[in-house]
Amino acid sequence: MKIGFIGLGNMGAPMAANLAAAGHSVTGFDVAGVQLQGVSPAASAQEAAKGADVVITMLPNGEILRAVASKIIPVMEPDSGFVDCSTVDVDSARAVALQAASAGLLPVDAPVSGGVGGASAGTLTFMAGGSQAAFAKAQPLFDIMGQKAVHCGDSGAGQAAKICNNMILGVTMIATCEAFALADKLGLDRQKMFDVVSTSSGYSWTMNAYCPAPGVGPQSPADNDYKPGFAADLMLKDLRLSQQAAESADADTPMGQLAQTLYAQFVENEDGKGRDFSAMLPRFEKRGRH
Repeated sequence: MKIGFIGLGNMGAPMAANLAAAGHSVTGFDVAGVQLQGVSPAASAQEAAKGADVVITMLPNGEILRAVASKIIPVMEPDSGFVDCSTVDVDSARAVALQAASAGLLPVDAPVSGGVGGASAGTLTFMAGGSQAAFAKAQPLFDIMGQKAVHCGDSGAGQAAKICNNMILGVTMIATCEAFALADKLGLDRQKMFDVVSTSSGYSWTMNAYCPAPGVGPQSPADNDYKPGFAADLMLKDLRLSQQAAESADADTPMGQLAQTLYAQFVENEDGKGRDFSAMLPRFEKRGRH
């Protein structure tokens, strides 16, 4: 396939490289002028999109996605795929999909889970929203860039799945860190707490797979001085998207809202910026009851 790839950052670059390595003809564009082995550089987003069978975007936010979409949709061929892998607000995803579909394109919103490691290894999970035909067009590419692609429903459903998942993740990580900090103050050994909780009703992904306590459970960023596997800044972005969606859909999400407030405090007013989202544990360790 002839693929245009727009947005060659930490996630986009390895994804584009994997498509090129699999034998596809990839033309890439990034405002930072990134050069990638096997990927032909384009001078503009329009140049990358022109004549492509599928265009993939991996962009920082909904505003940039809307701006790029308005430039590339007019130069794309009818029946070509427009696959947006950015994590953006549901309203932007739906607006861009509508614009693309009106121009005869096959739009898919397909945010990813798996981080930079998953992008490099080609083991991402894609949460996709769009028509059956659009999903079918993109699926062979998902198979190269990832290990799993779930068709979640119509346009916007991919973004909805991602932010609902990450709202649970943010809330659960805070609860896990609070519990470890409480255990410390009650004189309960962290390993003993892990042994109980990881096999009891409190078990969760944040406890069992990504434990925020160093030296407890499987290897995690806690064992690497909280260097980010998933940065607190990105968790804050996703929690804000969840609350924007909740506002738009008139949904009551008090825990999601509180998690957003706590991560905002951590990232913007404390030392959370650039650290893993599990670095909430040392934050709670240092705090007393207020």
